[in-house]
Order: sequence, then structure tokens, then C-alpha cells
Amino acid sequence: MDWITHEEDVWFEFRGNSPHQLVPGRFYKGTVDGYADFGVFVDLASNVTGLLHRSELDRRLESLEWEPGDEVFVQVKNVRDNGNIDLGWSIRQSDTEFRGARIHDPDGDADGQPVEKEAESSGPTTIKTRPQTGKTTKPVGATTSQKSVETESEPEPEPEPEPVEAEPEPESAAGDEGRAPTAKDVVTDISESETEAETAPEAAETHEAAAEPEAAETVEAEEVERVRIDSIDNRVGEVVRVEGEIASVRQTGGPTVFELRDETAIADCAAFVEAGVRAYPSVEVGDYVRIDGEVERRRGELQIETEDLTVLEGADAETIKQRLADALSDEARPDAVAPLAAHEPVAAVGKSLLDAAEAIRRAVLESRPIVVRHTATADGYAAGAAVERAVLPLIRDEHPRDDAEYHYFTRRPLEEAVYGMDAATNDVTRMLEDRDRHDEKLPLVLLLGAGSTAESLDGLGLLGVYGSERVVVDAAPADDEVAEEVDVLVNPPREGADARDLSVGALASTLSVAVNEDVRDGVSHLPAVSYWENCPQQYLDLAADHGFDADRVRELREAVALEAYYQSYQDKRELIADLLFDADEGLAGHVSEQFRIKLEDEIETAQANLERRQVDSVSAAVLDSDAYSHRFDFPPTGLLVDELHRRTREGDAFVTVALGMDELYFRSTGDLDLRAVVESAAEKAPAAGLAAAGIREGRIEFLTGARDEALEAVLAAAAEQF
Repeated sequence: MDWITHEEDVWFEFRGNSPHQLVPGRFYKGTVDGYADFGVFVDLASNVTGLLHRSELDRRLESLEWEPGDEVFVQVKNVRDNGNIDLGWSIRQSDTEFRGARIHDPDGDADGQPVEKEAESSGPTTIKTRPQTGKTTKPVGATTSQKSVETESEPEPEPEPEPVEAEPEPESAAGDEGRAPTAKDVVTDISESETEAETAPEAAETHEAAAEPEAAETVEAEEVERVRIDSIDNRVGEVVRVEGEIASVRQTGGPTVFELRDETAIADCAAFVEAGVRAYPSVEVGDYVRIDGEVERRRGELQIETEDLTVLEGADAETIKQRLADALSDEARPDAVAPLAAHEPVAAVGKSLLDAAEAIRRAVLESRPIVVRHTATADGYAAGAAVERAVLPLIRDEHPRDDAEYHYFTRRPLEEAVYGMDAATNDVTRMLEDRDRHDEKLPLVLLLGAGSTAESLDGLGLLGVYGSERVVVDAAPADDEVAEEVDVLVNPPREGADARDLSVGALASTLSVAVNEDVRDGVSHLPAVSYWENCPQQYLDLAADHGFDADRVRELREAVALEAYYQSYQDKRELIADLLFDADEGLAGHVSEQFRIKLEDEIETAQANLERRQVDSVSAAVLDSDAYSHRFDFPPTGLLVDELHRRTREGDAFVTVALGMDELYFRSTGDLDLRAVVESAAEKAPAAGLAAAGIREGRIEFLTGARDEALEAVLAAAAEQF
């Protein structure tokens, strides 16, 4: 390659239209499209987007100063069979740091040619048109007559060395059918002369027109018909008028893309000033607007090329708002809940399940992100995966963006069932960043098997301060204070039902079917997966009817439990989907085998070091978990004490305790009130600092220096309750 000795010495400008045309190992110039929890999306072409995962960065994702629209350099590491592109970090972030630049044009004659630098100009600059990107340089919201007025009111630009072709009069700009010039007309005119000197004056006028959209001349009402968004697939090539609410705004390397939602669907409306410049900067998410533009199909997806955008107020805005509200009510609420299997505690919460399903479906329709919080256990993951399975297809149907599911749905596991200030602060910080970065609405937070006790009130209250909707679904008894704090609570015990044989996974699986009936067959095995023991027979039969016998269910449960531990701070969407839904039996069997090996090793050590005690009529098995378990390895203490209790319990009055340095895990054969146990124990050992840290996990905290006193007090208080 003449003066270039190695491809890694240069960067490439990609002019292809398929991910599979990229060459792994090469460095490409791209444009930041947006952020997700796990990395940055970078556009390499108009419909070719890759993911720079946070693990590839040389710094924390939160400290990255890239903004949507910024030009960056990345390395293509891998292109997967499904078209997903894995990008790598480039320490060189300026073209001057490379030895050169080449064009990668797989289907064109320019492949391998040097990238020509744009000539310097003392006047205003524009970005040259790039036909392969499908983006236009249409002046947003400005007609020819408007530009004439603006030109007369502005100082005359200095004459250029070469004369610029005279601007056409309004009559001639109108095209064959008497309409305003479209984006295609402008691109055709500009492409005939690509130098900056020739296009600079028009670029300046374009920028001013986009900055003040309210001054733009609108298309006369009688010339454009208002249509519903769900009908635009039959109007390609036509200029239409659509009205609705701005659902999101994203700045690409070319146009600004407004997601517009009406009562029927969502459409992308592209408005272009110049590459990377925000069109209609005063338009915000939640505004009610009217958009006129031409319907076009870009890379197989429908898009409206915005010619005029008007923010509506007063009666016009109220009309649209009411139209959307009526449509949402009709579409969001399911007709009824049909449980996966007959189960009395599930039937008892039919109305609240409908309320929760409506809240979730409404969030999708309103383009609000959904954040699911569940415990990092097999039960919690079964619940979270069921809801995820139901919601993702709805998001894909509602939003045209390829990466919409990453923007509008997040599943974040919790170490325990308490939704404390740490988790809430994390969620609030992220949602405020997403609001500022991506103009996203505040999310709906769905808590599955978590957040239903008074220990979660501080976290729930923080969400409430910001107006984030809160839905709690739990099979264990919920506290009165939580019922008053949250927007929707699904809780069978509060309806008078005995839910001791109900798992969160079984309850959430029914919720998922209420959200999306199409997933019924796909989630029917999840209730059985969520039970470690005493699974109701109807759920075992349901799983068997769908091809999951008892051994397969056990393998899935164990495999998910192992993966839940090792990446408890990430959602592991793809891995969990492979285990529970898409993979053959080999994957679950392999991971399950690792689960049993690790668990048996730990159980063998623990059983050999159990201390047996007798307190009145209560028998106890106590493990010094600090001394006889691996604190930072699998299994976690909660799972270890569960298994110990299953294997060692004797009689009707038996407790198992895993005693750590400043906390203990408590399990009992009796239905004890753990809060009452802690209150009584605190009276017996007032200097121990005893506190119920996690009611659902049976976790009690105490002061390190009062370890022995705390244990004695807890055992004595438990014996009193028996």
C-alpha cells in the first residue's frame, strides 16, 4: 500500500452497508450514537453500529467524555454471525496520530484510495454530502421564500473567488407538483458542487433556520393530510402531517432523530442541519408537536424526513394529550389474567396483577424505560427473566431503533431483598444521566421479590422524590408502609391468601403472561425452576408438559444460581436467556455440574464444623462461617445456610445459624417473626447493636465486639417464640 506499511497504521472511512463487510483488526472512524450501562454504541455507517463494551475501555465508562455525535476512532475486533460488531478501544483519537487514512468502499471504485482532507476555508463551513449514509442536508423548517427574507435581513457575505450559482426563485423551487423542495432536491443540488466555498452560504442560512424553527413558514393545512403513524408504510414518497408527543431525541453523526409517538405507533423523524448539529434545539421530550415531512424508507426502515416541526400549545396540545391518553388506556390494560396453573394465592391477586401489567405496558407505550430489580438468586432470576421475555418483544414492536431494548429495558440484580439507599442512589444517578444524555423519560422501577419491607422505605422514597413509578411484586408478606408508598403492590398475603408455597418466580411468570400473552408457552417452565423444594405439583406438571422434566428443571435452577453469584451486578441478559430459553441441554448441564462440585465441597467442610446446641426445647446447628467457609467464593452465605438447613434440620423446633464477623444468617423450621426475634434479642443484649438487616434473607447484624452475646440472645429469643 505504497507509503503505508501496515493496516493498523491507518484509519478507514467505511462506505459499506453491511457489518459483514468490515475487516476485523482495522481502525475505523465512527460517530458516537449513545450510551448504555455496558458500553458505547458507535455508528460506522448509517445502518452499521457496533458496541464498544466497557471492558474494552482504558478508563471507567462514567469518565468517558464522548457525547452523541462526536467523531471517534475504534478498532473492529469481531463481527458475529448475527451482525453484532465488537469494537475495541483506540488510544489514538486524532487522525494526525495515524500515518494515513483510506477509504473502505466494498461495493465502490474508491476502495483503498486515500481519504482527501477538506480544504480550509475562511468562511462558514458545511459538511460534504455522503450519499452512502442516507442523510440529507435539507435546511430544516425553511422554505425558499423564508431564506430570501433571512438573507435580506443579514449582512451580505464577502464575495467568493468563484461565483455561486444563483438561488432559484420560489416558483422554480417547487418541483413538478408544486410542493416545497424535499431533502432529495437539496442533496441533488449540493452534490453537483462539493467544495465548501460553494455550499458555505447556504449552510449558514440552514443553521439559522434550524435554530429558530418557530419562525419557519409552515405548510398550509389544506395541502397536507394528517395521518396516523401506523399508516405511513403505505405513503412512502408522500408528504404527510403527523401529530403526537416527542418520545426521545437522539443526535447522530448526521441528522437529529425525533421519536414521535401518536395514538397508534412510533416513528423516527429525521431533521438535518449539518452533521452532528442539533436541529430544533428548543424541542424537548414530552413536547406535543406537529411534523410535516416526506415518508422515506432508509435501509428497510420507515422514516419521515422532517420539513417542518411545530411545537403545539393550548387546545391543540390538549387534544393530542387526550387522544394519547385514551389510546393508552385502551391498549395498556389487559382484558384479564389467565394464570399459568391453578394456584389460590395467584388467583387472589388478579386485580393487582392487572394493575402491574397495565403499568408495564403503559411504560412501553409511553417510551419510558423499565428498570427491573430482583434478587440475585435462582428464584429472582426466574422472575426477572420471565418479565424480560414478555417486555422485550413489545419494545421491539413499538420502537424502530435496533438498540431500543437496551435503552428501554434494564434488569439489575440485587444482593438481597432490601431496596436500600445504595441501590436507589445508583438507579437515580443512572436515570438522571440517561435523561440528560439521551433525553429519556424517568423510568418505571419494577421490584420482584424485593422492596416490600419497611427496610426499603428510604430507597423507595428517593425514587418517589423524582416521580419515578414504583411497582412491587412479592410473594412474602409486605409491610403496610410499603403499600402506602408504592404505586402498585402485588402481594397475596395482603389479600388474605396463604402464600407460603408461592415463589416470586411463579408470581412473576403469571405477570409476564398478563403483559404479553404470546410468551405463555415460553415461560411455563419457569415457576418450577424457581423452587428449591416443595414445588407445587401443578408447576412440575406444567414444566413437564413443555419438555422440562425434573432433572432438566434442577439443572436450570442450579446453573442460574451459579451464574447469579458470579455476576450479581450485571443482568447477563444473553447468558440467562441461553440457559433458560434458547440453549440445548449441554450448557445447563455443564454449569449445573460446576454448581454441585462447588456446593458439595463447601457443605462437606461446613458439616464437619457444625456446633450443635440445645436452648430449651429448640435444637440449633451453628456454623462459624467466618472460619469455615470461603467468604468471597461460591456459594454465598445465604445459599450455604439454606442447604445446610435442608440437610441438618431435625424435628419441628430447629434453627440453623451461619455466624459471621458482624452478621448472622438465621433459618428456622417454625414460622417465626424475625423482627420480633431481633427486638427480643436486642433487649437481652442491649450492647450488641442487633438489627434486622434483611428480613427476607434472615440476616441479622450486630457489633463485631459482641459476637457471642448476639448469638446467645438470638437463640434465646427464637426459643421463646417456639
